[in-house]
Amino acid sequence: MVRAIRGAIQVEENDRDAILAGVTELVTEVMSRNGLTTDDVISVIFTSTPDLTAEFPALAARKLGFHDVPLICASEIDVPGALPHVVRLMAHVETDRPRGEIQHVYLRGAVALRVDIAQ
Repeated sequence: MVRAIRGAIQVEENDRDAILAGVTELVTEVMSRNGLTTDDVISVIFTSTPDLTAEFPALAARKLGFHDVPLICASEIDVPGALPHVVRLMAHVETDRPRGEIQHVYLRGAVALRVDIAQ
């Protein structure tokens, strides 16, 4: 079955190292909590708030071994009052887990974005 997994993390600042560290933490948690390997991942869409421009979030996934997984980065719409410094992801994966057992991952300040599904 193909499932989509959502996740987000708020990083400290618009800094290359902060973005890479945050995305590494997020991707690692998504993979771990859902029992996935890179072979299970079909594709990942990363978005970041407009205030994060120091690095592409996908680079962190490449450094984690996502060499043959299609990745893309985009910018979130600039909604007034939105939580700043947030990187989001939507991963499409192959898994036997039912939809109700998928663990969506929201870390640091991004927990506030989806209190209903954050684990």
